[in-house]
Amino acid sequence: MRISATPNEAEHGFTLIELMVVIAIIGTLSAAVIFNLPDPRGTLIDEAERFAARAVAARDEAVITARETRVRVTPTGYAFEKRRRGEWTVIDGKPLLPANWNEGTQVSAAEIVFDPTGLASATQRILISRDGARVTVDLGMDGTIRVAG
Repeated sequence: MRISATPNEAEHGFTLIELMVVIAIIGTLSAAVIFNLPDPRGTLIDEAERFAARAVAARDEAVITARETRVRVTPTGYAFEKRRRGEWTVIDGKPLLPANWNEGTQVSAAEIVFDPTGLASATQRILISRDGARVTVDLGMDGTIRVAG
């Protein structure tokens, strides 16, 4: 026995309006997710604190090895060097490997030498900026390192 379908029962699938509403909702949610994603470069304060922590490691390296250690900061990155036989050589071991600043970061050049007692050769203020944000890293002659932002 065959039962005939009424017009309402024969409809299967979605209408064009329903599909457009679903696509609009997905688009809105996608936009909200994209705008809330963190910057892949990280925050400027994180970058400054990472540099400061590595500068502390360089100061400690000077004390532990009883050799001068130099921190060289350039607009493109920073490196740590140790004096060996009267010459500066780049330190090639963790955590003092050379590093580049993240894309878009602008930094003032600086150079500081830590002596075997952990004292610095001079007071330095390193200005780090990106996208209008500014952070300073202060290196004191007594070997203190502070991040202010």
